[in-house]
Amino acid sequence: MIRITVTYPAAAGSRFDHVYYESKHRALLERLLGDHGLQRVEIDHCVADGAGGKPPILAGAHLIFNDIGGFQAGMAKHGEVIMKDIPNYTDIAPAIVISEMK
Repeated sequence: MIRITVTYPAAAGSRFDHVYYESKHRALLERLLGDHGLQRVEIDHCVADGAGGKPPILAGAHLIFNDIGGFQAGMAKHGEVIMKDIPNYTDIAPAIVISEMK
């Protein structure tokens, strides 16, 4: 299994619409990537750091795929549509990490 982790770093004056992200963007991911091995999408709405202060990340998502080939194929086919949706919920550039789940 492969986990794609997408995070949005906190930045002063940045905009992030959690409602849009959790409903509309998530639905877009599930619809476009489901046929490419996407198993589930988990959404994080970050509320604090480990000491109870402001979190360094506002939000994140974990996309679980059967394998990296499915993710790559899905993004090759639908990546442009997915990336064009980002301005609908944020002005923050996402950071992306691909992990093998153990």
